[in-house]
Amino acid sequence: MEIPLPPPEKLIFVHRQPNGVAYVIINRPKSLNSLTRPMMGDLAKAIKSLDSDNSVRVIILSGSGRAFCSGVDLTAAEDVFKGDVKDVETDPVAQMERCKKPIIGAINGFAVTAGFEIALACDLLVASKEAKFMDTHARFGIFPSWGLSQKLSRIIGPSRAREVSLTAMAVMAEQAERWGLVNHVVEGSELLKKAQQIAEAIIKNNQDLVLRYKAVINDGFKQDLGHALDLEKERAHEYYAGMTKEQFKKMQEFIAGRNSKKTQSKL
Repeated sequence: MEIPLPPPEKLIFVHRQPNGVAYVIINRPKSLNSLTRPMMGDLAKAIKSLDSDNSVRVIILSGSGRAFCSGVDLTAAEDVFKGDVKDVETDPVAQMERCKKPIIGAINGFAVTAGFEIALACDLLVASKEAKFMDTHARFGIFPSWGLSQKLSRIIGPSRAREVSLTAMAVMAEQAERWGLVNHVVEGSELLKKAQQIAEAIIKNNQDLVLRYKAVINDGFKQDLGHALDLEKERAHEYYAGMTKEQFKKMQEFIAGRNSKKTQSKL
C-alpha cells in the first residue's frame, strides 16, 4: 500500500491508512529534514494526535529525501535549546515516549544528533543500506537532552556508546544491525514496504495485549531486572483479574481454533 507524496508545504506530513497504519514523514528534504522549532511542535502534536486516535494501531516514522532527520536547525539553536526542551507538549521525543502505540522508525538516510535521538525513541528500527547514525553533540558543543547519552549505551553497550558519542563517528546501517541498534537493513526501495510488513504483523495480534506488552517492556527496561520482573508479575495479575469468564472462554476458543487449523494443514 503506497503513501502519497508529501506536499512541499507540509513539513510534518501525516497519512492515515484504512488498515490502522499511520505514517508520519519529516518533510524538509533540502535541509536534510533538520528540525525548526515549529516542526518540533508539529511532530509532537502529530504523535499525540495519532496516539489518541482509536483507528490507528501502529505508527511509521520516516523522512523525505536522503535523510531521516539531520537534527535541530542550528540557526535557531538558542531559541530551541533554552525553550522547547523543557516543554513536554512541544517535545517530540517526550510525546513518542508517552505514546502507547508501537512506533516503527524507517531510517532512510542520515539520523544525526537530535535525529538519532528521535530514532532511539522509536520502538523498533528498519534501516536502508544508506542509513547512517551519528552523534555530533560533542563536536558542536551541544548537550544531549532527548536521551541519547543514556539510551544508546543500554542498547549497544557502554564502550561502544562512548566511542560513538565521544568521537562523533558514523555508524553505518550494517554495523548498526550487528550491534542490535537496528532490527532490519533493506534496500532503500524496500524500506517502507518492510516497515509496513512489520506494522501489519503487529496489527494481526490482540490490540489490548500489544499496548500492554509495549508498556511493560519499555517501563521494565528503565528498572533493574528484579524490579522489572516484579512489574511484569504485577501487571499480569492486574490483566487477568480484569478478564471476565466470557473473555477466558473466547481465548480458549481462539487457541483451539488455531490449533485445529495447524493440525489440518499437516494432513
